[in-house]
Amino acid sequence: MDRQTPRSAAVLYGTAASSAVIGALLWLRSRNSSADSLFLYGTSDSEIHSPSAWRVWSSAVTEERLGMYLLGAALVLALAARLVATWRE
Repeated sequence: MDRQTPRSAAVLYGTAASSAVIGALLWLRSRNSSADSLFLYGTSDSEIHSPSAWRVWSSAVTEERLGMYLLGAALVLALAARLVATWRE
């Protein structure tokens, strides 16, 4: 059985995967107490950034919550892609 996935479903799957990866990284970064050490490739102590310098979103939404939102969006997009793929068959 050779059937192709519709292009719209492939785009939705790709977007869902990207959202899941970014969400998981943000969530893990918020859980990890030494997250800023991951980004310090051989810098001296005077160049260490405070955690507030690495903010990716407004202060109203924490990185943990943003990561969870992105993971939820990834699940919804993956479900939508599956529905599009089965609907087009």
